[in-house]
Amino acid sequence: MKTSELRNLSKEELFAKLASIKEELSKLQYMKLAGHLDKPHQFKILRKSVARINTLLNEQHLSKKE
Repeated sequence: MKTSELRNLSKEELFAKLASIKEELSKLQYMKLAGHLDKPHQFKILRKSVARINTLLNEQHLSKKE
């Protein structure tokens, strides 16, 4: 998901999206261990999505402190 799309989401929606992505990452890890991983590039994509969401959550947190 693009950052511009994520900026339009509320804090609760971002947390839900983050949980969903982390669950998907754990499923990919299990598939990797089982030897049935078809798209290994998904790890990189999902990790970057997690970083984007965490960055946006941090920005929101810091902007409310000021």
